[in-house]
Amino acid sequence: MAKVEYTAVGRRKEAVARVRLVPGDGKIVVNKRDLDNYFGLETLKMTVRQPLTLTNTTNFDVLVNVRGGGISGQAGAIRHGVSRALCKADPELRETLKRNGLLTRDPRMKERKKYGLKAARRAPQFSKR
Repeated sequence: MAKVEYTAVGRRKEAVARVRLVPGDGKIVVNKRDLDNYFGLETLKMTVRQPLTLTNTTNFDVLVNVRGGGISGQAGAIRHGVSRALCKADPELRETLKRNGLLTRDPRMKERKKYGLKAARRAPQFSKR
């Protein structure tokens, strides 16, 4: 018998998360580490769990491979990927996730550095003399 598995990709800033939902009891594993070991801040753990708590889904284990970006971007990427995978698992959840903005890819990216400036917008210090 084929094993049921739902996969999706989530992105945020420079982070890319490949998410797999497999039948289980609700464990979340990020890069072969438990969620509590991978993310130190409680707000980031809450961000990752948000789609699952919103839809009251506890019958899936979440297996995540995430790379790139910082921890906040990675948490957002995982949230995006889990939301997309849940939509594949149960299309009826799409409206709830969409209404809460979890299916929308956050388009904000780092602005590029411009010539003549020290950073994207930071100009060299001005001196009259």
